[in-house]
Amino acid sequence: MIKIYNTEKQQKEKFIPLEEKRVKMYVCGPTTYNLIHLGNARPIVVFDTIRRYFEYSGYDVTYVQNFTDVDDKIINRAAEENMEPLALAEKYIGEYFKDTEKLNIKKATHHPKVSENIPEIIAFVQGLIEKGFAYEVDGDVYYDIQKFDHYGKLSGRDLEDMQMGARINVDERKKHPGDFALWKSAKPGELFWESPWGSGRPGWHIECSVMSRKFLGDQFDIHGGGQDLVFPHHENEVAQTEAMTGKKMANYWMHNGFITINKEKMSKSLGNFFLLREILDRFDPTTVRFYLIETHYRSPLDFDYDKIEESGRALERIKNTYLQLKNYQETSSSEDESKKVAKIIEEVTEDFKEAMDDDFNTALAIAEIFDFTKEINKLIKKNGMTKENSEKLLSVYAGLLDVLGLDIEKATTASSKQGEQSDLTEKLIQILIDLRQDAKKNKDFATADKIRNSLSEIGVQLEDTRAGVQWKI
Repeated sequence: MIKIYNTEKQQKEKFIPLEEKRVKMYVCGPTTYNLIHLGNARPIVVFDTIRRYFEYSGYDVTYVQNFTDVDDKIINRAAEENMEPLALAEKYIGEYFKDTEKLNIKKATHHPKVSENIPEIIAFVQGLIEKGFAYEVDGDVYYDIQKFDHYGKLSGRDLEDMQMGARINVDERKKHPGDFALWKSAKPGELFWESPWGSGRPGWHIECSVMSRKFLGDQFDIHGGGQDLVFPHHENEVAQTEAMTGKKMANYWMHNGFITINKEKMSKSLGNFFLLREILDRFDPTTVRFYLIETHYRSPLDFDYDKIEESGRALERIKNTYLQLKNYQETSSSEDESKKVAKIIEEVTEDFKEAMDDDFNTALAIAEIFDFTKEINKLIKKNGMTKENSEKLLSVYAGLLDVLGLDIEKATTASSKQGEQSDLTEKLIQILIDLRQDAKKNKDFATADKIRNSLSEIGVQLEDTRAGVQWKI
């Protein structure tokens, strides 16, 4: 039985899908005006892992993740780069897939874009006006939060006392300072579409209400995103959608904790972020994914290069065991050995499921995998398994790691290539050292010095000793 911590109820609840053995999920995607940073990557990895576990558990998952390709930040960045806003957004959507593919993120069932759903957005806004939940002022359309009786139920805020979110500006034309834009009238030179209220473009919140409804219906099971989206974004989605449909929007609201730097949220607006691409250039992608799921998704994760390196060392233990198991050669065994293998497999499967059933506790699930790793190592050390039993263990091992999105085959191949490159580097340096020694014997000191200086320029230091030439990087 899967239990999910529901933000709306502030407690864990038994997961009961709207349709038997089917899960409908909507997860807020990035605003595509730049490369994604590590903080953006956390919800992407978290909800990909949750999706994988549902599929592992036999559910048919419809997974929707949008792209916000119409936004003030995109317009401003496009002006800086002298590009059309939609072309800029499309460029960074392409870069998004390059980065997430490295992290072994499965593509969503649907990846809708705001720009492709403008008619549906206009119709939705018009519907809210007709129902009395929205009003138009000078070409702008606002949602009237006082008309929605349950405003604040997701974030637990009181309508009168709540502090307005950072994206809400005080406007005297509004009926209430918390009223938010559904449609914005176009400013000179801005991207726009024609609407019943004049030229303009959608507000931030309306897009997700429209696209989730289009692909998942009036009601769906899970809505996910980062903790920073609870208010105002998700609160406003609830108000818009439930006012339109008269139905509960999502049964479970899930939010991951922040990645922090010195206990402060990592974000582009604060300037304290690290691009995911920079991290992936420095670390193996499987290690980065492992680092992001070693901590429970609702807990904060403080960024530290040393911690990623620790994750890499921990993952190395799994990779080593995986390779040994994969290359295991059959030896003599007994009936007791087969029973022991069956018991080990049964226990790790049950313990892994118990961890993941408890609000997708990846930290505990990984601990169970390490216990499994120890048991496999004991069997390998005894050298008493049949090939059939080693293959059973390998299948379970690979299957559990796949639930977490850890592509060990790819990771071990990458490690092998890195080892080959390191070996090649050493051989090439030794060739240059030998050439330098030959030059010195022939009293060609100019060539010898040139080799030494050239190596020094790329960070290789030579030292002539009685034992011969020593080098270090």
